[in-house]
Amino acid sequence: MRGKILRLEPPLVMGILNITPDSFFAESRLRTDDLTQIKERAARLLAEGADILDVGGYSTRPGAAQVDPEAELERVIPVIALLAGAFPETPISIDTFRADVATAAVAAGAHIVNDVSGGTLDPEMFSAVAALQVPYVLMHMRGTPATMNTLTEYNEVTADVMTELREKIFRLRQMGVSDVIVDPGFGFAKTPEQNFSLVADLEIFHTLDCPILLGVSRKSTIVKTLGTTAENALNGTTVLNTLALMAGVQILRVHDPKAAREAILLTEKVKKIKL
Repeated sequence: MRGKILRLEPPLVMGILNITPDSFFAESRLRTDDLTQIKERAARLLAEGADILDVGGYSTRPGAAQVDPEAELERVIPVIALLAGAFPETPISIDTFRADVATAAVAAGAHIVNDVSGGTLDPEMFSAVAALQVPYVLMHMRGTPATMNTLTEYNEVTADVMTELREKIFRLRQMGVSDVIVDPGFGFAKTPEQNFSLVADLEIFHTLDCPILLGVSRKSTIVKTLGTTAENALNGTTVLNTLALMAGVQILRVHDPKAAREAILLTEKVKKIKL
């Protein structure tokens, strides 16, 4: 990260900053025209234990409205510039699938590119990341936010996701991208049962020889399984995050850093005894 090493032990917490009016979790929505509120939210995320701030201006929930590139840039670039100035020691991640947005965000002060499409929605993304030489979060997804829920046919979900990720990791390595973080894509082109299978199999993902990021925070699989709402899904989120931590996941992407930090502290205590 611009000459600094991003440590992964103990695991890191990535705090979510949604600069969009239609994120699935209403309490996480922020308006671009209120930079004071955004700075305050970022400060709170950091105070509660976030190590990384993840800024996104395009909701990728199923059925989310499309956002044109100009609007996405208008949402995220002022925010990234603000955060880079206000919190210069904090790594900032740009949550985008567009190469041009990623490039502009890094120029504005972002350090990490978090691509929910894993390079499938913009053929220029891999080249852009190779040129930028920043860590790249390669998430597994099929289709688009509008179509992904129809693309859940797998021979065996973990094996197929691993194969698709492995092929992309090879391409990225060939292009000179050395810092790849993998995200199995919980909730993206997977049924609830498939999402649970991925969590059960998380240890297998270490064979990809990349750090693992998991984003389960308040997602619909938890909501539907527990018969609750996103607003009341923190406990379910913490349960899955704890299982992920015990499987060796290195980064948790969350709305609630305090709960994630507590899960990390407690699981690290248990893991030390097991060793």
